[in-house]
Amino acid sequence: MQAGMIGLGAMGLGIAKNLAQAGFLKAVYNRTPSKSTKFAREHNVTIYDSPEALAAKVSVIFISVSADQDVMDIIRAIAKTVQPESIIVDLSTINSATAQNAARLLAQKDAAFLDAPVSGGVEGADKGTLAMMVGGDGKILRKVNPLLETIATRIIHIGPNGSGQGAKAVNQIMAAGINQAVTEALAFAKAQDLPLTKVIEIISGGAAGNWFLEHRGHTMIQGKFKPGFKVALHHKDLKMCQSMAKHNGAEIPLVDITVSNYEQLMQQGHGNEDISALFRLK
Repeated sequence: MQAGMIGLGAMGLGIAKNLAQAGFLKAVYNRTPSKSTKFAREHNVTIYDSPEALAAKVSVIFISVSADQDVMDIIRAIAKTVQPESIIVDLSTINSATAQNAARLLAQKDAAFLDAPVSGGVEGADKGTLAMMVGGDGKILRKVNPLLETIATRIIHIGPNGSGQGAKAVNQIMAAGINQAVTEALAFAKAQDLPLTKVIEIISGGAAGNWFLEHRGHTMIQGKFKPGFKVALHHKDLKMCQSMAKHNGAEIPLVDITVSNYEQLMQQGHGNEDISALFRLK
């Protein structure tokens, strides 16, 4: 199966690299041409100047962009030229309803769609160790599974189109809670003049240990917030969660608090920092 990649951002770049190294990636498109040029030179793939041109040449298309509107713009573009029986795998984080709309539009062209958002951050994308939650036809998933296994170590079929994005929304809400808990707890430790490095070491090995504390704790107490997952992107995702919760009649007060906190950080110019920058407000 020959694959193409649309979107070479922070996540897409690592994903594309792993697909290329496994011999699956043949084509790339990115809105910023300089990224495509550098990547194509390093990995011997073809650059296309539009999603439509790429869609006409490959049978599997991966998408990794930031927002619902971006995804739908790309879907409408590739629908003009997509080959019948092609498979489009969207790795972005978008609303479940948007994923369902994309699937319906592509079905009219006899193409299949999987909403396959991922978790694991830039590190996971680079190492090929992402967790992937998939919505769509299980038979289609099995067809592309060899490609997915080059970018993710845990691939779970959640259910029909839209359910992958539903599961990702759960992930983003949980990430907000973990961020709040870890940053608040470390601020509490700091207020007691405890040795923060030792606190992180011992708690990481106990029942309260978690990935975020282990991988972000030491940098946040040093005031370093190099992005693995940007505040502005998590804010975008949590606003989406608020929309989905309103539609479903659910209450997510912790998300509401985190959205407010992130807006404060963005107003202070920290939107492009890692979400551990929440420590600044504690």
